Amino acid sequence: MPKIKVLVVDDHTIVRHGIYALLGLMSDIELVGEAVNGREALEKVKKLMPDIVLMDIAMPLMDGLEATRRICKEFPRTRVIALTQYDDREFVFPVIEAGARGFISKTAASSELASAIRSVYRGDSYLSPSVARVFVEGYQQGIDVDTVREQDPYRQLTNREREILKLLAEGHTTQEIATMLVLSPKTIDRHKTNLMAKLAIHSRADLIKYALRKGIITI
Repeated sequence: MPKIKVLVVDDHTIVRHGIYALLGLMSDIELVGEAVNGREALEKVKKLMPDIVLMDIAMPLMDGLEATRRICKEFPRTRVIALTQYDDREFVFPVIEAGARGFISKTAASSELASAIRSVYRGDSYLSPSVARVFVEGYQQGIDVDTVREQDPYRQLTNREREILKLLAEGHTTQEIATMLVLSPKTIDRHKTNLMAKLAIHSRADLIKYALRKGIITI
Protein backbone atom coordinates (compact mmCIF):
# COMPACT_ATOMS: atom_id res chain seq x y z
CA MET A 1 0.00 0.00 0.00
CA PRO A 2 1.49 3.40 -0.98
CA LYS A 3 2.43 5.78 1.78
CA ILE A 4 0.74 9.16 2.21
CA LYS A 5 3.19 11.80 0.94
CA VAL A 6 3.25 14.88 3.17
CA LEU A 7 4.86 18.31 2.69
CA VAL A 8 5.36 20.45 5.82
CA VAL A 9 5.15 24.23 5.41
CA ASP A 10 6.15 26.44 8.36
CA ASP A 11 8.65 29.26 8.78
CA HIS A 12 9.79 27.98 12.18
CA THR A 13 12.50 25.33 11.97
CA ILE A 14 11.69 23.86 15.37
CA VAL A 15 8.06 23.32 14.34
CA ARG A 16 9.02 21.56 11.12
CA HIS A 17 11.51 19.34 12.93
CA GLY A 18 8.94 18.52 15.58
CA ILE A 19 6.43 17.43 12.98
CA TYR A 20 9.08 15.37 11.26
CA ALA A 21 9.88 13.62 14.55
CA LEU A 22 6.21 12.91 15.25
CA LEU A 23 5.13 11.72 11.82
CA GLY A 24 8.36 9.90 11.14
CA LEU A 25 7.08 7.23 13.52
CA MET A 26 4.03 6.53 11.34
CA SER A 27 4.57 3.62 8.97
CA ASP A 28 1.93 4.78 6.45
CA ILE A 29 3.13 8.42 6.18
CA GLU A 30 6.14 9.65 4.21
CA LEU A 31 7.49 13.16 4.76
CA VAL A 32 8.68 14.19 1.30
CA GLY A 33 9.81 17.74 1.94
CA GLU A 34 9.46 21.06 3.74
CA ALA A 35 9.04 24.73 2.88
CA VAL A 36 9.46 27.92 4.89
CA ASN A 37 6.88 30.12 3.14
CA GLY A 38 3.95 29.95 0.74
CA ARG A 39 6.01 30.76 -2.30
CA GLU A 40 8.40 27.90 -1.65
CA ALA A 41 5.43 25.65 -0.86
CA LEU A 42 4.06 26.17 -4.37
CA GLU A 43 7.42 25.26 -5.88
CA LYS A 44 7.70 22.14 -3.71
CA VAL A 45 4.14 21.01 -4.50
CA LYS A 46 4.85 21.29 -8.22
CA LYS A 47 8.08 19.33 -7.84
CA LEU A 48 7.09 16.70 -5.26
CA MET A 49 3.33 16.34 -5.85
CA PRO A 50 2.50 15.50 -2.21
CA ASP A 51 -0.86 14.07 -1.21
CA ILE A 52 -1.14 16.36 1.81
CA VAL A 53 0.30 19.77 2.68
CA LEU A 54 0.46 20.77 6.34
CA MET A 55 0.20 24.54 6.01
CA ASP A 56 1.04 27.22 8.54
CA ILE A 57 -0.89 30.47 8.02
CA ALA A 58 1.35 33.39 9.02
CA MET A 59 4.54 33.26 6.94
CA PRO A 60 6.71 35.71 4.99
CA LEU A 61 6.84 36.15 1.17
CA MET A 62 3.44 34.47 0.74
CA ASP A 63 1.14 33.60 3.62
CA GLY A 64 -0.65 30.30 4.09
CA LEU A 65 -4.04 31.61 2.98
CA GLU A 66 -2.81 32.67 -0.45
CA ALA A 67 -0.70 29.54 -0.81
CA THR A 68 -3.71 27.38 0.07
CA ARG A 69 -5.88 29.12 -2.52
CA ARG A 70 -3.29 28.62 -5.23
CA ILE A 71 -2.49 25.03 -4.37
CA CYS A 72 -6.16 24.07 -4.32
CA LYS A 73 -6.68 25.76 -7.68
CA GLU A 74 -3.50 24.68 -9.46
CA PHE A 75 -2.99 21.25 -7.86
CA PRO A 76 -6.47 19.92 -7.02
CA ARG A 77 -5.16 16.43 -6.19
CA THR A 78 -3.08 17.86 -3.34
CA ARG A 79 -5.10 18.52 -0.21
CA VAL A 80 -4.26 21.15 2.39
CA ILE A 81 -4.56 20.89 6.15
CA ALA A 82 -4.13 24.19 8.00
CA LEU A 83 -1.86 23.83 11.00
CA THR A 84 -1.94 26.78 13.38
CA GLN A 85 -2.12 27.58 17.06
CA TYR A 86 -5.24 29.74 16.83
CA ASP A 87 -8.76 28.50 16.12
CA ASP A 88 -11.01 31.56 16.35
CA ARG A 89 -13.42 32.63 13.62
CA GLU A 90 -10.98 35.11 12.12
CA PHE A 91 -8.73 32.19 11.19
CA VAL A 92 -11.08 29.27 10.62
CA PHE A 93 -13.55 30.71 8.12
CA PRO A 94 -10.98 32.23 5.70
CA VAL A 95 -8.85 29.06 5.71
CA ILE A 96 -11.79 26.79 4.93
CA GLU A 97 -12.98 29.23 2.26
CA ALA A 98 -9.50 29.13 0.71
CA GLY A 99 -9.95 25.41 0.12
CA ALA A 100 -8.31 23.69 3.09
CA ARG A 101 -9.80 20.26 3.80
CA GLY A 102 -8.69 20.24 7.40
CA PHE A 103 -7.84 22.52 10.31
CA ILE A 104 -5.83 21.36 13.30
CA SER A 105 -4.06 23.04 16.19
CA LYS A 106 -0.29 22.92 16.62
CA THR A 107 -0.94 21.77 20.17
CA ALA A 108 -2.65 18.60 18.96
CA ALA A 109 -1.24 15.20 19.86
CA SER A 110 0.69 13.30 17.22
CA SER A 111 -2.10 10.74 17.01
CA GLU A 112 -4.63 13.46 16.15
CA LEU A 113 -2.35 14.92 13.49
CA ALA A 114 -1.92 11.50 11.93
CA SER A 115 -5.69 10.93 12.04
CA ALA A 116 -6.27 14.25 10.29
CA ILE A 117 -3.80 13.35 7.55
CA ARG A 118 -5.40 9.95 6.99
CA SER A 119 -8.94 11.35 6.98
CA VAL A 120 -8.17 14.08 4.46
CA TYR A 121 -6.19 11.63 2.31
CA ARG A 122 -9.29 9.38 2.16
CA GLY A 123 -11.30 12.31 0.85
CA ASP A 124 -12.93 13.35 4.11
CA SER A 125 -12.56 16.63 5.97
CA TYR A 126 -11.08 17.02 9.42
CA LEU A 127 -11.68 19.71 12.03
CA SER A 128 -10.12 19.53 15.45
CA PRO A 129 -12.75 19.58 18.24
CA SER A 130 -12.14 23.24 19.10
CA VAL A 131 -12.60 24.25 15.46
CA ALA A 132 -15.72 22.16 15.09
CA ARG A 133 -17.09 24.04 18.10
CA VAL A 134 -16.51 27.34 16.30
CA PHE A 135 -18.66 26.15 13.40
CA VAL A 136 -21.41 24.82 15.66
CA GLU A 137 -21.53 28.02 17.69
CA GLY A 138 -21.55 30.09 14.51
CA TYR A 139 -24.50 28.11 13.18
CA GLN A 140 -26.41 28.28 16.46
CA GLN A 141 -25.83 32.02 16.74
CA GLY A 142 -26.84 32.61 13.15
CA ILE A 143 -23.47 34.06 12.21
CA ASP A 144 -23.15 35.06 8.57
CA VAL A 145 -19.76 33.70 7.49
CA ASP A 146 -19.49 36.24 4.67
CA THR A 147 -20.06 39.06 7.15
CA VAL A 148 -17.40 37.73 9.53
CA ARG A 149 -14.97 37.44 6.65
CA GLU A 150 -15.61 40.93 5.31
CA GLN A 151 -15.31 42.49 8.76
CA ASP A 152 -11.83 41.12 9.38
CA PRO A 153 -9.43 43.99 8.54
CA TYR A 154 -6.53 41.54 8.14
CA ARG A 155 -8.19 40.29 4.95
CA GLN A 156 -7.94 43.80 3.53
CA LEU A 157 -4.14 43.70 3.66
CA THR A 158 -2.18 42.85 0.54
CA ASN A 159 0.25 39.93 0.64
CA ARG A 160 3.13 42.40 0.81
CA GLU A 161 1.52 44.27 3.72
CA ARG A 162 1.00 41.00 5.60
CA GLU A 163 4.62 40.10 5.01
CA ILE A 164 5.84 43.46 6.30
CA LEU A 165 3.46 43.29 9.27
CA LYS A 166 5.06 40.01 10.35
CA LEU A 167 8.59 41.31 9.94
CA LEU A 168 7.82 44.52 11.84
CA ALA A 169 6.22 42.54 14.65
CA GLU A 170 9.31 40.34 14.83
CA GLY A 171 11.35 43.48 15.56
CA HIS A 172 13.06 44.15 12.24
CA THR A 173 13.85 47.76 11.33
CA THR A 174 12.67 49.46 8.15
CA GLN A 175 16.17 49.23 6.68
CA GLU A 176 16.46 45.53 7.54
CA ILE A 177 13.10 44.78 5.92
CA ALA A 178 14.04 46.80 2.84
CA THR A 179 17.21 44.76 2.49
CA MET A 180 15.41 41.45 3.02
CA LEU A 181 12.68 42.23 0.48
CA VAL A 182 14.93 44.11 -1.96
CA LEU A 183 12.81 47.25 -1.73
CA SER A 184 13.57 50.84 -0.80
CA PRO A 185 13.05 52.06 2.79
CA LYS A 186 10.50 54.58 1.45
CA THR A 187 8.47 51.75 -0.06
CA ILE A 188 8.55 49.85 3.24
CA ASP A 189 7.42 52.97 5.11
CA ARG A 190 4.55 53.43 2.67
CA HIS A 191 3.39 49.83 3.17
CA LYS A 192 3.76 50.25 6.92
CA THR A 193 1.59 53.37 6.91
CA ASN A 194 -1.06 51.68 4.77
CA LEU A 195 -1.27 48.50 6.83
CA MET A 196 -1.44 50.34 10.14
CA ALA A 197 -4.24 52.53 8.78
CA LYS A 198 -6.21 49.50 7.60
CA LEU A 199 -5.82 47.82 11.00
CA ALA A 200 -6.44 51.05 12.94
CA ILE A 201 -3.13 50.56 14.75
CA HIS A 202 -1.13 53.60 15.80
CA SER A 203 2.02 52.30 17.48
CA ARG A 204 4.65 49.57 17.20
CA ALA A 205 3.54 48.16 20.55
CA ASP A 206 -0.06 47.81 19.38
CA LEU A 207 1.15 46.23 16.14
CA ILE A 208 3.06 43.59 18.11
CA LYS A 209 0.04 42.92 20.33
CA TYR A 210 -2.14 42.51 17.24
CA ALA A 211 0.34 40.10 15.65
CA LEU A 212 0.46 38.01 18.81
CA ARG A 213 -3.32 37.93 19.09
CA LYS A 214 -3.68 36.86 15.46
CA GLY A 215 -0.98 34.23 15.75
CA ILE A 216 1.20 36.00 13.19
CA ILE A 217 4.10 35.78 15.64
CA THR A 218 4.59 33.80 18.82
CA ILE A 219 6.58 34.43 21.96
